[in-house]
Amino acid sequence: MPVKKQVFLGLLLAIAVTIGYIETMIPLPVAFPGARLGLSNVVILTTIVVFGPKDGFMIAVLKSFLLMLVTGQVTGFFYSFAGSLLSCVAMILAYRYIRSATLVGVSFIGSFFHNLGQVLMAIIMVNNVGLLSYLPFLLLLGLFTSYFVGLTAKMASSHLLKMGVHL
Repeated sequence: MPVKKQVFLGLLLAIAVTIGYIETMIPLPVAFPGARLGLSNVVILTTIVVFGPKDGFMIAVLKSFLLMLVTGQVTGFFYSFAGSLLSCVAMILAYRYIRSATLVGVSFIGSFFHNLGQVLMAIIMVNNVGLLSYLPFLLLLGLFTSYFVGLTAKMASSHLLKMGVHL
């Protein structure tokens, strides 16, 4: 991997972790435990578009690990990691195989699977299937943020591609 690409991916990872950390401090107007805006997904989706699925997946996995180290939220890591893995795989597949999908649509798909992954992990950890009733509320919140994430990723990736950043 060329050094220029390594440096750029390192910067994207640092940005994703920083945004993720800042998100932990932003209070949401709704009382959903563990709910966040998901703005760091802009970086992951942009990485998938500009550098490819492997690098996007790597950024998603490393972001979860590093965010756990920065915040110290070990239990929250499991929810985040499950959501990130499912979301990233879904976004990669949607971006690659659904030709009519826009980045906003890919972001919606990623948001759905991120929330699904978190709820499934909570069901496994708490051993309570009733937590599935929490999913519609998370999905509703995800509609708004994933729209913003998709638009921002579209603008960022098109700008980076015009600059010739893809390596």
